[in-house]
Amino acid sequence: MTQRNPSHTPTMEESNLPLRDWILLPLIGLLTIGAIWTAMDFCARRIYPVQSSSKNCTIRNDPSTGTRGVPNAECWTKEPETPLVEYRFNSCGHRAGMECGPKPPRTYRIVMIGSSFGFGWGVPAAADFATLLPAKLEDRSGRRIELYNEAMPEGYPSSVALRFNEVLAEQPDLILWVLTPTDIQRVEFIVPSPLPPEDGGFFKRNLHHVEKALATEPLLEAALTIHDLGALGWSHTVAKFRESPSGILLQNLLYLSHSQSARSALLGSDDENGYMRSTLSPAWQTKLREFDGDDKEIGQRARTAGVPLVAVLLPLRGQLALLGTYTWPNGWNPYELDRELRQIVTRNGGIYIDVLQDFRPIPDPERYYFPVDGHPTEEGHKLIAAFLAKELTNGSIPDLKARATQEALSARGR
Repeated sequence: MTQRNPSHTPTMEESNLPLRDWILLPLIGLLTIGAIWTAMDFCARRIYPVQSSSKNCTIRNDPSTGTRGVPNAECWTKEPETPLVEYRFNSCGHRAGMECGPKPPRTYRIVMIGSSFGFGWGVPAAADFATLLPAKLEDRSGRRIELYNEAMPEGYPSSVALRFNEVLAEQPDLILWVLTPTDIQRVEFIVPSPLPPEDGGFFKRNLHHVEKALATEPLLEAALTIHDLGALGWSHTVAKFRESPSGILLQNLLYLSHSQSARSALLGSDDENGYMRSTLSPAWQTKLREFDGDDKEIGQRARTAGVPLVAVLLPLRGQLALLGTYTWPNGWNPYELDRELRQIVTRNGGIYIDVLQDFRPIPDPERYYFPVDGHPTEEGHKLIAAFLAKELTNGSIPDLKARATQEALSARGR
């Protein structure tokens, strides 16, 4: 029996791999990555299927109105994270849950305007806060309340101004303007710009960076690395990957972590997250000045009609994640945009209500939004309805505080 000499050092010839190993080992690695990727994509496509009806329910190319609904249209869609949702429009092209026209006698009608959050994107109409809010207001105010929903996907401030005659036509007693940071970011949007041609070659040329991240890092860290590629100038590649079923799956795994959600909220360009800076950039200050102009016009028209205009800012998911940390890095303040909007709206004669303060005590409040899509879930809509009912009946709108005032007086008299 031959004993190995422990002092024996392999020679250069003994330590060199055969040529076939230099070929087979990388090939095996690539095949393994391919097999994992294929399996992940197979699972992702079944976890996050996408379906939609062929009928288009909105018109997006009319610069005189902005995006508007097709009268009496019905369509349905299922985005990767959302349930199958039906979108049904009345004869005026609104997802109002009722027919347009004169309001019923002795009814206090709220007409809601805004973009996709108010529209109820991604949830059934029966579960959105526009449907849930009237009953909560009735319980608190003792009045008969009706909410007519004119919010529309891409219903940003400039297009709201274009369609404001439709708002007044519904005889509102109050106009509720539901804003998000996206409404300010895209304040002047009316119709989409022509899309540039697809650059499939660019995506293919950079795919190896995605494969490298997945092959060399743990799954969640790889997802975060891929997310961070946007900061390196890979916006097109990242967008392609993030919109794919595999990208959505990885991002959902990543955003299960509150800390990673908060960290992700701080990544990206100023255009995406600059509204959470403690000092807004010149670009965001410009957007706020543009919003100020729209708010002045809309507010003046509402006052001329004798209708109070109430504005509220609903947070985006990243903003909620930062709120839920209780502390945030120097230079960041998720309340800053809310503060700026309050000053603008009240200076222009409107009423501003604050719901950010209501979200903050909730642990990990971002879990009430779809992780990647970013819109509120059904549970999120329940929260928003409760917060709006609380703030609308706190005395800032006299017509909605009757029962609260009576109960307070009765309590003091006992």
